Parts: sequence; C-alpha cells; structure tokens
Amino acid sequence: MKNYTVKLYQETDYEKWNDFIGQAKNATFLFHRDFMEYHKDRFEDFSLLVFENEKLVSILPANKVNDTVYSHQGLTYGGLVYLKKIKGTEVELILDSLLSFLKHNKIKTFYYKPIPTFYLPDGNSEVDFFIFKRGALLEKIEMNLAINMSVPLDISKSKLKHFRRIQEMDLDIIEEKDFKPFWELVLEPRLSEKYNVKPVHNCTEITLLKQKFPKNIKQYSAYYEDEIIAGITIFETDTVVKSQYGATTKKGEELRALDFLFISLIQKYKEEGKYFFDMGIVGDDNEKGYNSGLLKQKEELGCSVYNQDFYKIIL
Repeated sequence: MKNYTVKLYQETDYEKWNDFIGQAKNATFLFHRDFMEYHKDRFEDFSLLVFENEKLVSILPANKVNDTVYSHQGLTYGGLVYLKKIKGTEVELILDSLLSFLKHNKIKTFYYKPIPTFYLPDGNSEVDFFIFKRGALLEKIEMNLAINMSVPLDISKSKLKHFRRIQEMDLDIIEEKDFKPFWELVLEPRLSEKYNVKPVHNCTEITLLKQKFPKNIKQYSAYYEDEIIAGITIFETDTVVKSQYGATTKKGEELRALDFLFISLIQKYKEEGKYFFDMGIVGDDNEKGYNSGLLKQKEELGCSVYNQDFYKIIL
C-alpha cells in the first residue's frame, strides 16, 4: 500500500507547485500560482499538496470558507491535478488521503468542480467516479457550450450570410496590446447597462495577468471607421481556446460585429489545430436555469453542449 502525505500550500512551495503544473496530465495555466494569486485577497487559500514519501504526486487548488472547502471558487474550473503516469487505483488512494486530511482539519463540506473533459485529450474522469462512490452528490450541472474543431464547422446559414456581408465592409480585426479600449469603451459599459454587473477581472488585473501569461491571454477587437465596436478576450491552452469575455457596442450590434469576430477567430484557431473553442456556460438565475438567448446564439455559431459538473460531499 502506498503511503501518501497531505500538506497545506505555503509560499515556500511556489516553485515546486508551478513546476508540477508544467508536468501534470490535467492542468492549465489557471492553476499556476501567478494566476491563482492575482485575487488572493478575496479568498482564504486552502490549496493542498500530496506527497508519496518526499515526491510530489498531486495538488488541489482550493480555498476555504469557515468549515467548507472549494476547488476553487476563484477559478473557472479546478479539481485534483496529477501526473499522467498516475493510474486509477493511485488516484483513489490520493483522494482518500485528501478526504482524510479535510476531516482531520474539521472540514464538513467539500465542493468539487472538475475541469471540463474536452480540455483533456488523455481523459480526466477518475476522480468523478471515486468521489461519487464516496457519497458525493452531483449538486449542479451547467451547460458549457463548445465547438469541436476536429469536425467540420456547423455555423448556421444566417450567421454565415451576415458574416459574408460584413466581410465586404471596412471592418478591422486587431490583436490588442492594451486592454483599456475594450474594457473601458465596450465591456464595462455594456455589462453595466445590460446586467448591472462588472467583469470578474478589472482592467488592471487582466493587464497584470497578460504580463504573466502573454502566450495564453489575448485580446481581439473589431474596429469600424477607427472606432472599437466589439471585442473578445481569449484564454488559450495547448488544445483549447476559451472566449473569457465577449461584448459589443450598440453600433457593433447593428453591424453584427461580435458574430463576425467570433467566426473569424473560430476559423483562425481551427486552422491552427486547436481541438475545441470554449464559449463558456449559459447559466441564469431564471426559472429555466439557463439563458435561452445565449444558448441559441452559441449553438448557431456551431457549439454543442458539454456539461460542467459541480459535486458536493459531506465529510
């Protein structure tokens, strides 16, 4: 029987943690400490490291609220991270070690939010099975819309018709170095006007993250007559492109500039060999539990539904 030891993350583990992320089977740049800690003032970190003797074999990005641990509220997705050579029976033992550690530290509830399966060509469902067998409840499912880029694109005829019409206009797509035009002239005003909310990242935060992860975070904007009318912020991994933010001005709505920008980027990343284009969830607080307009829009751009699962285990 292998012997695993669990310990809380400390600042001295910074390099060890990040080196592990670079080798892991099921990690993205969101699990790098530089990404996790841009908002560390908002969360009480409770990230865990699992060792076999002295060797690091697994990590869990997590935060704590009173006697509850989440994996991780500040990240789009999370879950147990481990090396490719770790097999199913070892994942089971690692999970048991983690749950035992949580109980020992008087944690009563553990919320587990795995990374969507389409991010990981090598699979990532071992923990889902084992945590279910230990009494976890599938507390919530969100519809995550994504395009499988390995098959022919299935963009609706009406979207393509408008795309070809806009191609004839003098619309420029620019990869921005500065996030301010999109944040201050498009994203923040539109989110405030339509939903009375602010983006999760402010302009200073997204600029800082761009400096830390220049190859992973990109801003594409559409300009008409030298005026920004739409933009999409991209989070890019080796295999998946995620539209983290997408917004348009009223003028951009009239021209259907956001659809034009989406289709242009979908085609660009398909040609570059990305596996999936992730357009995020369509959840809503309404009675249905989802935004039907967003669902329709993303399906017309060629998306299919892939579940984002949320588990809850009472310890």
